[in-house]
Amino acid sequence: MSVNKVILVGNVGKDPEVRHFENDGAVANFPLATTERGFTARNGQEIPERTEWHNIVVWRGLAKVVESYVKKGTQLYIEGKMRTRSYDDKDGNKRYTTEVYADSLQLLGRKSDNPAAAPQAGGMMTQQPEQNTPNNNTAQEETFLGNDETDDLPF
Repeated sequence: MSVNKVILVGNVGKDPEVRHFENDGAVANFPLATTERGFTARNGQEIPERTEWHNIVVWRGLAKVVESYVKKGTQLYIEGKMRTRSYDDKDGNKRYTTEVYADSLQLLGRKSDNPAAAPQAGGMMTQQPEQNTPNNNTAQEETFLGNDETDDLPF
């Protein structure tokens, strides 16, 4: 058995690029930054903060949510899976890129941080599991799970 699951909380590095297809499908791509705080080690050595950049890919209905509510600086919680793919650059060299294919996302932060996100604030949007390949753009709708105050989570 194996597991390919990624959970990220970070800030969008630039406005998402969204492409639409003729069958009403869509895909959005954007970078997400996660930062580990710096600290001072016991021996006095200063360890600086470290920022990692992640390439995020969102398909179908979630891409439309991203197009409407996500912009540079938006804080997001993302769950998905890692995928590595190859491509040939303009000089014919084979290049590899690793991306996080998001299955669900949640807008974080205050409403004032992202005024466009106010209607969705606090809710989790999820994508139905994709069939076969990421290019399978069948009409699948995301599910919106709003804040349910009756949940029994301890936090």
